Amino acid sequence: MANAVTQGSVTSLWRYPVKSMLGEELIASEVTERGLLGDRAYALVDSVDGKAATAKNPRKWPTLFGFSATFLEPPHTGASVPPVRITLPDGATITSQQANINQVLSRALSRTVTLNAAGRADAGAGAVNAEEYWPDMEGLEHRDTVTDFPLPEGTFFDCAMVHVLTTATLDRLHQLYPQGRFEVPRFRPNIVVAPASDEKDFVENAWVGHTLAIGDAVRLSITGPCIRCVMTTLAQGDLPRDPGILRTAAQHNKVSVGVYATVQRGGMIRRGDAVKV
Repeated sequence: MANAVTQGSVTSLWRYPVKSMLGEELIASEVTERGLLGDRAYALVDSVDGKAATAKNPRKWPTLFGFSATFLEPPHTGASVPPVRITLPDGATITSQQANINQVLSRALSRTVTLNAAGRADAGAGAVNAEEYWPDMEGLEHRDTVTDFPLPEGTFFDCAMVHVLTTATLDRLHQLYPQGRFEVPRFRPNIVVAPASDEKDFVENAWVGHTLAIGDAVRLSITGPCIRCVMTTLAQGDLPRDPGILRTAAQHNKVSVGVYATVQRGGMIRRGDAVKV
C-alpha cells in the first residue's frame, strides 16, 4: 500500500447483533475474517420453514425494524458470543439469557421463532435460507415477487461480511431526490467513510477490485457494489416509509448504494481512522 491514496476517514462504525434488527453505533471495533466482531451474531429463525427472519421480506416480517439489539457486554475474539438485550416495539426489553426469550419474540412477531447464534450446532446444518420481496419498481430484476436466497454457510450475512458506504453517495442521492432522507440507518452499513473532498458522487464505485486500507492494520478487498432492496424504503425510528429512496438508487446508480468487502487482514478499526485505496 506504499502508493495508496488517502480517500477520507471513518466517520461512523456500526454492528447489528441480531439480523434485521436495529443495531449499535461504535467508536471502535475489532475486525475479523467475519467482519466487525459481533456483527449479525444472531438471527431469528422461523420454526415452520427454517428460514431466517429478514426485513427484506416485509410482507412476512413487517415489524422487524421496530426491534433493536445491543450486546450486554462487548464481544471478544475466541470467546462465546455474549448475550443480547432486545428492545421490542412496545419498549419492553428481554435478554437472550431469559428462558422465555423465544416465546416473547414469537408473540411480538405473531410467528413462532427461535433466536439462534451463528455457527452454533443447534442453529441447523449447512446454509440457512432467507426470503426477499422485490417491489414492482423499474430497474429491479424480479418485480413484485418473493425469492429465496442462501446465507453464507455458518453466518447470518446476506452476502459479504462488510458493507462500506461513503457520505458522498448519500449526499449525491439527496441531490437527486431532495425530499428523501438518505440517512445512514436506512442502509445498514458497517463502515461509513467521509471523503477527503466535498465531492458528491458515488465515489466508492471506483474502489471495486481494489484494497481499502483502514488505519494501521485493517485491509479490505472491495468485491462489488451493494445492490439495494426494499429494506431501504421501510420506516425505522423516525425515518418514514419512502419508496423513492430505492427508486432513486435504481434510476441513477444501478440499484446500488455502497460496496461489499471481504477481510484481507483484520485488526482494530476506529472512528477517525484514515482510509486509503
